[in-house]
Amino acid sequence: MKQEATRLLYFLMLFGMAGVLVGHPGWALAAGLFSYTALHLRQLDRLHHWLKNTPEEETPEATGVWGDIFQNIYQLRRDERRARASLLGIIERARASVSALKEAVVLVDGNGNLEWWNPTAEKILGLQSPVDNGQPVTNLVRDPLFIRYFEQGPFDEPLELPSAINPSRQLKFSITKFGSNDRLIIVSDVTRLHNLEEMRKDFVANVSHELRTPLTVLTGYLETLIGHSEDINPRWLRALQQMDTQAARMTNLVNDLLMLSRLENDSVHQEHKIVNVPALLAQIRNEAVAYGLEKHQTITLECDDSLRLIGLEEELRSTFSNLVTNAVKYTPANGHIHLHWWASSEGRPRAFFSVTDDGIGIDSKHIPRLTERFYRADAARTTATGGTGLGLAIVKHVLLQHKAHLDIKSTLGKGSVFTCVFPQELIVR
Repeated sequence: MKQEATRLLYFLMLFGMAGVLVGHPGWALAAGLFSYTALHLRQLDRLHHWLKNTPEEETPEATGVWGDIFQNIYQLRRDERRARASLLGIIERARASVSALKEAVVLVDGNGNLEWWNPTAEKILGLQSPVDNGQPVTNLVRDPLFIRYFEQGPFDEPLELPSAINPSRQLKFSITKFGSNDRLIIVSDVTRLHNLEEMRKDFVANVSHELRTPLTVLTGYLETLIGHSEDINPRWLRALQQMDTQAARMTNLVNDLLMLSRLENDSVHQEHKIVNVPALLAQIRNEAVAYGLEKHQTITLECDDSLRLIGLEEELRSTFSNLVTNAVKYTPANGHIHLHWWASSEGRPRAFFSVTDDGIGIDSKHIPRLTERFYRADAARTTATGGTGLGLAIVKHVLLQHKAHLDIKSTLGKGSVFTCVFPQELIVR
C-alpha cells in the first residue's frame, strides 16, 4: 500500500504540474484523480471478469498493487483446489475402506433419517439405494427393541437382535453419536458367536442339572452315615466329614451355575414388583451376623426406611447376600462391615446399596475382571473360604436385569467398597 500511495502522489504531481502550465491546477488535479480512479475501476472489472468466467486461467497482467492482488488470489485458489482434491481423495479412500468392511455402516442424521450406508448394510439390513435414502431408520428396522434403543439409548452396550431378513442370523447393533445428534450405526453379524454362546449356556445348564441328582444321593448317604457316627470307625469318620464338606461345596457350585443359566436365559421374563429393600437388608444383616459369629465382626446397617425398589426380590436377595457374605469371608476377626442403602438427588437421581469393609482388599489390577465367571484374585484364598467363583458374576447379571451396575473400589490391605447403582425409574417412595 505504501508503494501505491507513492504512485498516487507522483500521478497527482504530474497532473498538477500540467495544470500549472495551462493555468488550471484545480481542474488538472481533479482530472488526475478521475483518471486514477478509472484505472482502478478498470482493474477491478478485470478481476471480476477473471473470477467469474476464467478462474482456472493464469492471472491477467497487472502492475502495482493489482498485480499482487491477482497473484495472491490465484495462489489461494490454487491451494484451495489442491486441498479440495486431497480432501476428496481422503473421503473417497475412506468410503472405499468402509465399503469393504464386513460390518454394515449406516449414517443417520439428527432427525433419524438415513444419509449413507455401505454395501454390507444392503445385504444384512435390506436397505435399498436410492429408494431408502432420507427415510427414517426406524421405518426400516422395525423391531421395538431397536426403536427403543435408537431413541432412548444408552449406547454404552450394544444391542443383539435377530435379523429381520433372516431370523436365523443374529445381529449386533452399536450406535455412536457425533455432530449435532447425528448417529453412526455399526451392525455386525454375530451368528456364530451367538450360537456358540447358546451351546455353552445349554451345556452348563444341562450338566449342572444332571449333577444335582447324583449329588443329592451322595449327600443323603453321607448325612446318614455321619448321623450314625457311633457305629463308624473314627479313622473313617474324618474322611466322611471331608467328603460331606466337598459335596456341599459342589452342591453350592451347581446351584450357582443353575442360577447363572436362569439369569442368562432371555426367555425367562418375571414380573418386577415393589421390593421392601430395608426389610430385606435387615434379614441379610442378621444372617451375616450369624454366619460370621466366630469372627466377632461388627456389622452395621444404615438404611433409608422409605426407599423401595421395583425389581425381582429373590434375585436382589441373592445379589445383596453375595456382597455381604463376601465381606464377611474376607474381613478378618473383629473387623467392621457397614451396609448402606440410600438415594441421591444430585444430578440424575439414583439409588445405592454399598457394602464397606476394612478387610484384606483387592489389588487394582484384578478389579476389572472380578465379575467374570470363576475369576479368582487369589485362588488359594478363595478355595480356603469355600467360594465358587460365581458370586460376583451372579451379581453382575442380576444388576443387568435391573438396568443397574456394580462399582468396585478397593485398596490392598485396607478394605473394599462394593456399590450397586440403580436407575431412577426403579425407585419407589
